[in-house]
Amino acid sequence: MNAAPSRCAGALPLDLMARMASVLKLLAHPYRLKVVELLDGRDRVPVRRIAEWLGLPHAATSQHLNQMKRIGLLESERHGKEVWYRIADQRCINILKCIRGRHETVPGKERRHVAHA
Repeated sequence: MNAAPSRCAGALPLDLMARMASVLKLLAHPYRLKVVELLDGRDRVPVRRIAEWLGLPHAATSQHLNQMKRIGLLESERHGKEVWYRIADQRCINILKCIRGRHETVPGKERRHVAHA
């Protein structure tokens, strides 16, 4: 008799799956992924600098950062009039590494990956 998937050894709890689905949904936006890339390996960065790097208005950048902060991916600190952000959840770096691993290039042409069903 086959065990139900939720009872398999190593099965992930549903609440964890729900949390990860929320994280993936939020990161399914190119600017938010770029924020993770920009903050990777940096201690903290002010909003104005992130906005410059993204080429977005300050307000739009702040909205993206606040959404990421709300689910715990980022932390912020106020220093005078500036708000500085840093990575709070290193798992978003792991997601970025997975994306980088799928985007390997061969000199002269990009390698394409096909999803298998």
